[in-house]
Amino acid sequence: MNPGIRHLLVFLILTICAVPHAATAQEGALETAPPNDLSADEIIKRFVAKETEFAKARENYTYRQDVKVETLDGDTVDGQYREVFDVLFDDKGKRMENVVFAPQSNLTKIYMSQEDMQDIRHMLPFVLTEPELPEYNILYVGKQQEDELHCYVFDIAPKKIEGKKRYFQGRVWVDDRDFQIVKTYGKTVPDLCNGRPCNEVKKRGDQENLFPKFTTWRQQIDGQYWFPVYTKADDELHFKMEDVHIREIVKYEDYKRFGTNVKILYEGKEIPKGEKPPDQQKPQDQKPEDKKQ
Repeated sequence: MNPGIRHLLVFLILTICAVPHAATAQEGALETAPPNDLSADEIIKRFVAKETEFAKARENYTYRQDVKVETLDGDTVDGQYREVFDVLFDDKGKRMENVVFAPQSNLTKIYMSQEDMQDIRHMLPFVLTEPELPEYNILYVGKQQEDELHCYVFDIAPKKIEGKKRYFQGRVWVDDRDFQIVKTYGKTVPDLCNGRPCNEVKKRGDQENLFPKFTTWRQQIDGQYWFPVYTKADDELHFKMEDVHIREIVKYEDYKRFGTNVKILYEGKEIPKGEKPPDQQKPQDQKPEDKKQ
């Protein structure tokens, strides 16, 4: 297939995936036979290298993240948290967040913890990089078709839980041509009780902090890397006091590469890099022709 046509098909497929009915996207049967073109270890090596490149590239992009967390009673929403923020760069090139919409939360059954905020920003758009690879067990599961994409499928789980670090546990789909994750399904771990992993100690009266299973879909941006575009969680959290139906939708929109080719103009003329406009220069900074006679 012509690469241009393939990328167009991929864009259309994952644009469709980036809507609430994405969970009904066409999946082929899982073929569990060992890969016959590359070894599982070689596939892991390649896709982790690509993910490492992608993680660095994404640090140079601005985007908007739209977060909505709801609790439901049957089909009725009885609580909602909402936040929309832009990931930008300040005038010194430092990465920053700018909140553009954040109404008062009216969640009553759950609360948004520090771990929830951390997961929304870093774990739902899961990226497996080379420095993190030793922390995970990775098991080749098979090959599966996701609409028009042919994917290698891997199950991933942390080898052990250390300190307050957050981990991903679940399944990823890796495109067999670009060797990048195109879909993620699983949850963040560990669940917490009084700030500690619940499997270490769980007793009556603990403050529970449980996390839902989620799916994240990616889309190819700028013809090279696969960026997260849509995350959905729809799960039942089993607290000791009650079960809570939670729904999360996170959209990642308007990706734009942050470049260093910004031109500074003064009275229609470009100011050379590193120089200030004349009206911002100190007398000792001015060129002889700029100084008043």
